[in-house]
Amino acid sequence: QAVVDFERLGEHAAAFQGHDVGFCCLGTTRAKAGADGFVRVDRDYVAQAAELARAGGCKHFVLQSSQGANAQSRFLYLRVKGEVENLVQAVGFDRCTILRPAVLLCKRQESRPMEWITQQFLGVVARVCPTAYSVPVETVARAMVASVLQPGTGKVDVLENRAIHELGKA
Repeated sequence: QAVVDFERLGEHAAAFQGHDVGFCCLGTTRAKAGADGFVRVDRDYVAQAAELARAGGCKHFVLQSSQGANAQSRFLYLRVKGEVENLVQAVGFDRCTILRPAVLLCKRQESRPMEWITQQFLGVVARVCPTAYSVPVETVARAMVASVLQPGTGKVDVLENRAIHELGKA
């Protein structure tokens, strides 16, 4: 494990050397970092990490994005996620897998009351429609690993929430 300073990511290029596969789940919230900080973390840091990974020999990059990601969206969150997807694809990996999960179901140490309420509601909905609106983080992690272990369908594979559920159970 290498600890890096994302404000000086270029100084940590050695940490990105010699890896065949890169996994990226980096992200923050607008509430926590402000709009500029959110863009810096979710787009700029991720794109720079992808570039360093490719320069270091990475062949397959696996990116956790978001359901609804779209570089043309009016919503900052979805626009930034769409922009970073485009930037990562442009890096030129031999293979790129983008996962677009819906609401992530997880336990957090920090208090997010509205997210907790949403997760409780979606947990109930998931009993009826398990792949529609949410996905446990463990399922996303399993799907990320599984995406590397099986052949891709092309240079870029985009997995939406239902496909994440299916692959995460494999």
